[in-house]
Amino acid sequence: MSLAYTELRPARTRLVPVRTVQYQLREWGDAALATAARPTLVLTHGWMDVGASYQFIVDALAALEGPTRHVVALDWRGFGGSTGGGADAFWFPDYLADLDAVVDTLSPQAPVDLVGHSMGGNVVMSYAGVRPARVRRLVNLEGFGLPDSAAAQAPARLARWLDELKTPAPLRSYASVDEVAARLRKNNPRLPQDKADWLAPHWSERRADGRWHVQGDPAHKLVNPVPYRVEEVLAAWRCIVAPVLWMEGANTDVAKFWGTRYPRAEFEARLAQVPQVERLLLDDCGHMLHHDQPAAVAQRLRDFLG
Repeated sequence: MSLAYTELRPARTRLVPVRTVQYQLREWGDAALATAARPTLVLTHGWMDVGASYQFIVDALAALEGPTRHVVALDWRGFGGSTGGGADAFWFPDYLADLDAVVDTLSPQAPVDLVGHSMGGNVVMSYAGVRPARVRRLVNLEGFGLPDSAAAQAPARLARWLDELKTPAPLRSYASVDEVAARLRKNNPRLPQDKADWLAPHWSERRADGRWHVQGDPAHKLVNPVPYRVEEVLAAWRCIVAPVLWMEGANTDVAKFWGTRYPRAEFEARLAQVPQVERLLLDDCGHMLHHDQPAAVAQRLRDFLG
């Protein structure tokens, strides 16, 4: 049995109204810690993840610099403790609007530092181009974007979505929180047992049936009816004025995500259109950088954010 993971810097949770839903925020410190040189740091998670996943990075940052930074991790709508609003689909315009409202709540007068992982990295990249004055520094943890969608794909995509609405697939439940931890480690064998044990009750919840359910809206499993238009995304990326840190794991295999539909060369061409990019590759690390190498990620965050 592994020793229990102990938080170096415990968080508190806040519930805030955001547009048509209620968001759960995990907060370390308060706004009084924010300065022009060290603004509020906002952390955004990826698909089927939760804001609590960033606890390990926050602890590693605190070990480097003390509990001196105001940090907030949000749960995207329909994940974790945030409500979903009864939607049949979730897509980037809603995430952008939600993030805009959260940033206005946390730092109404000053820009923030933004970090996004995977899906969250895609959102913060677009947001930084649409709201350039609201972002001082931007960190993208493997938010590669998605394969481009051709107009000819739209009818079949819409038909598939309509079919899935008739028989929505539920998210799997688990008999115990230990089973949840085992699932997390199956998804990512690099996740240490103590961190999996800590994260499991944040990633899931025990409900009236006695089983542990993933804290995610099943609508996230539906194909999205809105095509991904890469030229629209890149138009926003070209407008980013904040310095960008792109960080990825040396062991990430992007072909596992998309096969040949989105080759690495295409991603490189996209990233080249961002005005200011610093790139870092982390050894012994896969897609879940904040789980695999939290100390290394924190070190590079401190260096980049200042």
